Amino acid sequence: MRRFIIKRLLYSIPLLLGITFLTFLFIKIAPGDFLDNLRLNPQVSKETIALYEQKFHLDKPFIVQYTAWLGNIVKGEFGYSFTYKASVAKVIASRAFNTFILSFSALCVTWIFVVPLGVMAALKRNKFFDRFFSSFSYIGMAIPTFFLALLLLYAATFTRFLPLGGMHSVDFEEFSFWGKVFDVGKHLIIPTLVLSLGSICVLQRIMRANLLEVLGSQYILGAQARGLSNARILYIHALKNALNPMVTIFGFQFSELLSGAALTEIIVGWPGLGMVTLEAVRSQDLYLVMGAILMGSILLITGNLLSDIVLGALDPRIRYEK
Repeated sequence: MRRFIIKRLLYSIPLLLGITFLTFLFIKIAPGDFLDNLRLNPQVSKETIALYEQKFHLDKPFIVQYTAWLGNIVKGEFGYSFTYKASVAKVIASRAFNTFILSFSALCVTWIFVVPLGVMAALKRNKFFDRFFSSFSYIGMAIPTFFLALLLLYAATFTRFLPLGGMHSVDFEEFSFWGKVFDVGKHLIIPTLVLSLGSICVLQRIMRANLLEVLGSQYILGAQARGLSNARILYIHALKNALNPMVTIFGFQFSELLSGAALTEIIVGWPGLGMVTLEAVRSQDLYLVMGAILMGSILLITGNLLSDIVLGALDPRIRYEK
């Protein structure tokens, strides 16, 4: 396992280089750049623009700009955001925690319901419970995320129990510690439901199919012939093998902790990385876009690596040695 982890970390280096190179290339291919807006501003002098170009190598060829950016990344410098007039690391750090709270909340809610619902649907195959949640899942998968967010916000205007957007109330600073926690929790309900509902609908169907496939295998039939109880067969033998594909999916979802809630954040007004990334792309804020892409890529690689490690721990049949 140690050799496998080292190999995966080494393989991730050229992968990250390829992702960042293509992203940098696409941004540079797009017509114009952020400095074009400054050139149209009569209050910004030509000397200021020339200083920006010289400091960030924007007057150099593409490969020189990319190499300079890589050199700064090695030093721990992620560049400068022209939009927010601050370092990229500072801009991302100021919003990353908010996005992490929302994504982690959605991740927890999703996986709390996925496995029990999938197991119950498999055990009650073709009965009322299974048919009800099958219909519910098809409806949930058919509703777009942005439309569901708008529906919940529209419903909140009538109930007036849930806030209509944002992360805090206006008088947030006047609350006690637990009052602040409760206030943030209320603001989390709608975006968490939006992010988790679609995942629950998809993943519980996958869990159901996995468990049904395992329960129909020969070794389960052999366990039943030896007189093992149904509970032991389910929880000791079948469930562990049915969870293997779900661990891989969990690895992909881990990568979305800081990058997968962008559209929902924009709709519900959650002050996370979603709006920051959208503004960066629209304004061609080069280094802020690169910082967001690099962060998402690292999380994706980390999530896949963690899922492989957990798979190796859960299933002794999986060995990563040659």
